[in-house]
Amino acid sequence: MSWQPELDELRAREAMAKAMGGPDKVARQHQGGRLTVRERIDAMLDPHSFHEVGAIAGRASYGPDGELKEFTPSNCVMGRGSVEGRPVVIVGDDFTVRGGSADATIRDKPIMAERMAAELRLPIIRIIEGSGGGGSVKTIETTGRANLPGGVGGTWLYHHTGDNLSRVPVVALGLGSVAGLGAARLAASHFSVMTRETSAMFVAGPPVVNAMGNNLSKSELGGWEIQCKAGAVDHAVDSEEEAFAAARRFLSYLPSSVFELPKRLPSEDEATRREEGWLSVIPRDIRKPYRARALLEGLMDRGSVFEMGRYFGRSIITALARLNGLPVAVIMGDPMFYAGSWTADACAKVIRFVDLADTFHLPVVHLMDCPGFMIGLEAEKAATIRWGVRAMAAINQCSVPWCTVVLRNAFGVAGAIHQPANRYTIRYAWPSARWGSLPLEGGIEAAYRADIDAAEDPAAKLVEIEARLQKLRSPLRTAEAFWAEEIIDPRETRRLLCEFATLAERTLEPGQRARGLRP
Repeated sequence: MSWQPELDELRAREAMAKAMGGPDKVARQHQGGRLTVRERIDAMLDPHSFHEVGAIAGRASYGPDGELKEFTPSNCVMGRGSVEGRPVVIVGDDFTVRGGSADATIRDKPIMAERMAAELRLPIIRIIEGSGGGGSVKTIETTGRANLPGGVGGTWLYHHTGDNLSRVPVVALGLGSVAGLGAARLAASHFSVMTRETSAMFVAGPPVVNAMGNNLSKSELGGWEIQCKAGAVDHAVDSEEEAFAAARRFLSYLPSSVFELPKRLPSEDEATRREEGWLSVIPRDIRKPYRARALLEGLMDRGSVFEMGRYFGRSIITALARLNGLPVAVIMGDPMFYAGSWTADACAKVIRFVDLADTFHLPVVHLMDCPGFMIGLEAEKAATIRWGVRAMAAINQCSVPWCTVVLRNAFGVAGAIHQPANRYTIRYAWPSARWGSLPLEGGIEAAYRADIDAAEDPAAKLVEIEARLQKLRSPLRTAEAFWAEEIIDPRETRRLLCEFATLAERTLEPGQRARGLRP
């Protein structure tokens, strides 16, 4: 006698689980332009690589004879798979079952997914659609009591949601309406993506918010433009397929955990490549900006630049890239926004990105053009200096190799934090570099007011003083005193950066940082 009847029952239960919320709910999902959770998992992972854990977990009812009568699967689908051959953990919300809320989930499934990622040292991909929190208003009736957030003794999901940031790469894809704990799980990641037309994220959705006297749609309250500009979400795409592609690309730059090192890939781009345009890319007129992203693309391996957080803290560009095949983290000033001044948002962006680089052992390249912290009333209201010194602390606390190239401006306190202050780093400057405690422009009239007022021709005197000081401010004068290490030909920059990557790779060490990474 075999155990085939039990296997037949197992297969029947698996088929029920794969039916999710039923044909009508699946059809509604598709009508909304969204894939089901199982379709998403198949699209995210390498073909046929998904190994589901807890496939038949759910809520069942039985007849008088003890036979299965009804079955509703858990709306959390999780397990292991692979992305471009690398093993990963994946966990997804099934919106076709109670809208992805906790009423239909089993708490231990998402907890086990997070624990699996931590202890097997695997990246985790969260596919989020729904609230996924402690329940809905109906939960009070179904349980007969109100839920105290955090429970007794804490909640493991909350612990792992934050703790995994210091252990393994965490990717979160918001592919529908995401609220409550679902929003927290989306934000508590290294890289998050929303779809422009079909997703929204909020602490509480329109029904709750509008009950307070508002009249907002999902997109008005938490659409991609709101969340990407605020920095709560990193990236927005037009389709779910693009979201999966972005997740795959992000993971390609990182090791599987902090206990490994990023892998160098073969590069077809010449490490010694020179471009004549780099010699004139920085305008002599300091009031004129330049296209920072075009320069960034040229200096890194061709096609390797992967920008993160483009719409947040826009005076700073943060991107993953490769130099001669080695993954690096790049910070670059963007003079198109506030002339590259560091706003409070830009400082927050730098902190998170430097922490990411330090956690996953990515050497940092800083292509610097910063005239200082943003000034003015709004900057003061945003506590820019507080965020600035937090950025200073993050940069000084990081331990990965660091190379700075001063392209143009380096002024004030913000100028001082272009590299860690407590250890050796490599630094170069272009001939276009300008630096000091503060820019001369606007400061000469205050510093030399007596001389200017006493002159027969005050305007001519101002021009004379400015010309004299401009000569003294030459970066060559600074290098003459060894107050700056090297002034380089801009056309040599890629070669020197690739050399930096080779030197940096020798010093990288796997392991977990003493200080955990914050969301």
